[in-house]
Amino acid sequence: MMILRSTPPSPFGRKVKLAASVLGLSGEIKIEAADTNDDKDSLRQQNPVGKIPVLVLEDGTTLFDSRVILEYLDHRAGGGKIIPKEAAARFAALRLQALADGATDAQILVLYEGRWRSPEHHSAKWLDYQNDKIARALAALETTPPSLDAMPNVGQIAVACFLGHRDLRFAGDWRAKHPKLVAWLDRFAAQVPAFASTKVAA
Repeated sequence: MMILRSTPPSPFGRKVKLAASVLGLSGEIKIEAADTNDDKDSLRQQNPVGKIPVLVLEDGTTLFDSRVILEYLDHRAGGGKIIPKEAAARFAALRLQALADGATDAQILVLYEGRWRSPEHHSAKWLDYQNDKIARALAALETTPPSLDAMPNVGQIAVACFLGHRDLRFAGDWRAKHPKLVAWLDRFAAQVPAFASTKVAA
């Protein structure tokens, strides 16, 4: 059995869980908590940079980050499932994933600024820089909402996790100005039951 090292609130760990669910692989993965702040946690041996998620394969090989893990899960499921084989569709899905992951990374950096630095040392310029990335991503997605495949692709899964993370950590502040995205996420949640089952209470 594979082992997923992650934490319940991690949007990137959630990506892996959603991908495993839509691919029918959830039963082959055991979830193990990881503490990125604990230098004694084996996470740092499994991934030298100490980031989650990490997927530990049956032979002990470790895979990271979420994009690599999703590609492996797609391969394990036979290929061409959540990463299309046809070039145009493939690169559209990978591009969408890059957009959503980049915006999620920016959100995490905003959180870390508040979590690790005292208020008097917060950098307004740095926060504005990150928040502008998020705002531009939301605007782009609202202007052209993603499609939703019968089996969601890596880009669509990543967008759902980005928006879910926004709901969790920023009280859903994106919703009022992005009605098309709200409707899209509702459709995704209805199609992918694991989206609800992986939700973490704020």
